[in-house]
Amino acid sequence: MFTFLEYILIAFYVAGLLIVSRWIGQQAFSWMPVQATAEAQRVDDLFSFLVSIGAFILLGLVGVIVYAIIFHRARQKDYSEGHSVRGDARIELLWTAVPTLLVLWIAFKGFSIYQQLNILGLQQIVHLHTPVESPAYATVANKPQPATETIDVFVKQWEWSFRYPNNLTSKELHLPVNRSTRLNLHAQDVIHGFYVSAFRLKQDIIPNRNIDIVLTPIRSGKYRLKDSQFSGTYFALMEADVYVEPLDTYNQWLTQTTANEPTQTKDWVVAESIQAHKTFFNSGWQTFIPASPAIAKERKVSNDT
Repeated sequence: MFTFLEYILIAFYVAGLLIVSRWIGQQAFSWMPVQATAEAQRVDDLFSFLVSIGAFILLGLVGVIVYAIIFHRARQKDYSEGHSVRGDARIELLWTAVPTLLVLWIAFKGFSIYQQLNILGLQQIVHLHTPVESPAYATVANKPQPATETIDVFVKQWEWSFRYPNNLTSKELHLPVNRSTRLNLHAQDVIHGFYVSAFRLKQDIIPNRNIDIVLTPIRSGKYRLKDSQFSGTYFALMEADVYVEPLDTYNQWLTQTTANEPTQTKDWVVAESIQAHKTFFNSGWQTFIPASPAIAKERKVSNDT
């Protein structure tokens, strides 16, 4: 049984752990790239929260182990068994309830932040299949969130292209700062991935599905868009520049840039990828032929305002 002094020491120890863990969690913000969107702040908050919990658990366990080694070491030639905790309902309840509550807390906080990220379009389908009844599908309605404008993002092997509200098509993604923008993602051949590390958003783009991401850039600068999915031999070339700029600069770029069809600067890649390979045997593996260079001509989502 613990004495009153030992309870006081345990309380100070836990308080110290909380302070140190919180400090380590705050340091986690410096481990990440710059926060270029409001959504990135929410993701970093979750990451800091998880780091704080991990640090608390790690330091707590290490502290207990060190305490046991220093003050409760078995004496020399003492081969007797230690105190048995088997059958102690209080300890069983403690180490069952604490991890359960912790996991539920992390799941709730993670789901809450995921909802705030405002990723739509996968038509969240819940497959309610029972062995005796025909399959039933319950579709959760996706409610479009308000955005200042919509930009269509087209991706195929091996390029990105972006179409703006004035029908300008470019190989560069320009976003106005401090204004919410919906990116309507389209994959024309295989599964690709939209990933900008400074945005903290990584979304798979699936052929024949319209997937929306609504984001709000908050930091001007130049960033890099990469394909986060292995989409073929040359997927490492799937990069594009992303510019976050003030609204007047963005509008100036829109008006000054000529509305040209996307030029095929990597035709050699497409030609090389579809040519017959000279091998001594046929592996039987199918190769996906890159999509045609034309992009969809009809916008499916218009401006919200």
